[in-house]
Amino acid sequence: MTEADIPAVVAIDRRSFPVPWSERSYRFELLENPAALLLVAEATGDPGRLVVGYVGLWLLGEEAHISTLAVDPGYRRRGIGRQLLQAALDRATAAGAQAVTLEVRVSNAPAIALYRSFGFRQVGVRRGYYRDNREDALLMTWYREEAAQEPRGGER
Repeated sequence: MTEADIPAVVAIDRRSFPVPWSERSYRFELLENPAALLLVAEATGDPGRLVVGYVGLWLLGEEAHISTLAVDPGYRRRGIGRQLLQAALDRATAAGAQAVTLEVRVSNAPAIALYRSFGFRQVGVRRGYYRDNREDALLMTWYREEAAQEPRGGER
């Protein structure tokens, strides 16, 4: 991700989440947080450069944390989220992470299914985690050791 991608990422964030991150938050992650890695997905075949999804990852030694992941609503169900998640896991393991964590709304069945297909499993619940409606979040973790024993991407 580059600074020029921030407006597109913020626009996708606003279309995807009830409590979106601010432009300032993305700018901080990109330019000032040494642990953060932000990746974008671009549409192919479109004129110009069109950002259609993104993932944020914090590399924290032997653990990594997916801070955010979204695909523009008009580009969902095309495998973009799967590609972004795979890229994040690849980067995390290349940096030495043995585990990757994330939080997801308990009501977000498509995201939960995606994460489970990669081998993430629920390890806890964060009660009232989301500010907008106090919805719980599932805390999910992917373990490198377990993933090495399964087909790539949780495919069976």
